[in-house]
Amino acid sequence: METVERNITAHLEPEQMLAGGTDPAFFDCQEVWYPVHYVQDLDKSKPTPFTLLGQDIAIWWEQQAECWRVFEDKCPHRLAPLSQGRIAEDGLLECPYHGWAFAGAGDCQRIPQQVAGQAAVTSPRACVRSLPTIVKQGLLFVYPGKAENATKTKVPVIEPLEESLEGWVCIDTFRDLPYDALTLMENVLDASHVPFTHHRSVGNRANASSVELEVVESGKHGFTGVWQEGPRRGTLGRQDTTFVAPGLMWHDLTSKQFGRTLTAVYATPIRKGECRLFARFPFKFASKLPGWIIKLTPRWYSHLGQNSVLEDDQIFLHYQERYLEASGGSGNFTKAFYLPTQADAFVIELRQWVNQYNANPFPGETLPPALSTAQLLDRDRSHTSKCASCRAALANLQRLRLGLAIVAAVIAIINPPLTLFLGENAATGSLLFATVALILGAVWLWLGRLEKQFYQGREIPLRNLPEKKRSRH
Repeated sequence: METVERNITAHLEPEQMLAGGTDPAFFDCQEVWYPVHYVQDLDKSKPTPFTLLGQDIAIWWEQQAECWRVFEDKCPHRLAPLSQGRIAEDGLLECPYHGWAFAGAGDCQRIPQQVAGQAAVTSPRACVRSLPTIVKQGLLFVYPGKAENATKTKVPVIEPLEESLEGWVCIDTFRDLPYDALTLMENVLDASHVPFTHHRSVGNRANASSVELEVVESGKHGFTGVWQEGPRRGTLGRQDTTFVAPGLMWHDLTSKQFGRTLTAVYATPIRKGECRLFARFPFKFASKLPGWIIKLTPRWYSHLGQNSVLEDDQIFLHYQERYLEASGGSGNFTKAFYLPTQADAFVIELRQWVNQYNANPFPGETLPPALSTAQLLDRDRSHTSKCASCRAALANLQRLRLGLAIVAAVIAIINPPLTLFLGENAATGSLLFATVALILGAVWLWLGRLEKQFYQGREIPLRNLPEKKRSRH
């Protein structure tokens, strides 16, 4: 128990403390730095809304201080959402309702309705709560707890990236998921589900075998573990796992074939039954070619594939956590779950951590009603509309489809008179125009199918599609 605490505190700066507060028997989920956005997906020209631990917040760029600010998303005047406002010409965040304007510390700088000489802006009641922020490893982190604890509390970063910045190539994605952050953590800590759940996407049933997981060290602030054999029947080597409470984990794997690979996941609680996933896949390849390929692959294209992988288990996890809640929740997990093998060692450790330290981010709350399949597979609301890369790609795709449709229409209009003009070559010209129109139509339809992937996921996962029959010859 003590060893893991010493290992974690070894990375602390002087006078820093670990997340979760100072009570050794209780993990306070407010006293934590949570990632809320990749910085590259934020727009400096307007505020961005988000919900953290059930609290609506507004993210915005303060030009004067040149840093990201996060406010409680309600104006102290009439409680209008500040995220619906704008960043005014003088760099202040302006409320959309009556134009009250605020500086980065939350102090009110302008009340257009007050008489000249009045000082309503100086009242503490005119201020909006400003939450501490910091940018680490390309992520914007927010601290919802006591502001005085923010600078003393360690930011949960992926430690291997801090130890050595050189040589890493990283793929990343994010998505708002329709289940709790703890359900997400439980899922990604469970390496044994990959061959079955993700069969034909990133797994293969043929690779399933016994999974002997071992918890090495454990404590209030997380645990470490090891899978000595490792995935794919031991062909890739040993896999080490780190869980940093309450919402970060990574698997660390080094193989001769692929070099060093990390699978890192943050689970940020939005509200009961919903969380934001940040998935990061840093690689240190044995050769340079795979890294070049990854760098040349558009981010939006990677996101389409990663959304498909997330949807492999999205629907059943949405229902699984409701079944667990109906069976008594985390406190009754040993009776609700039947966990007879070492494959569930990390799941057991996580649930024991929740129970031992009362680490429930939404105490007393129950899950909302289940969503429909269409809602569960909605990519636009959960990802595309919030991702700068996918939004831009979708807009370009729609413009390209419109351009193809216009060109095809022009060809259809000019084809008859042009074939008359061609005289004896009319048949050849007509065939040429028809061929071009067919090609344009085929491309237009293909782009249409691609466009749909930005909006909706596949209803039948790849693992449930019929297997191709192998030839006997």
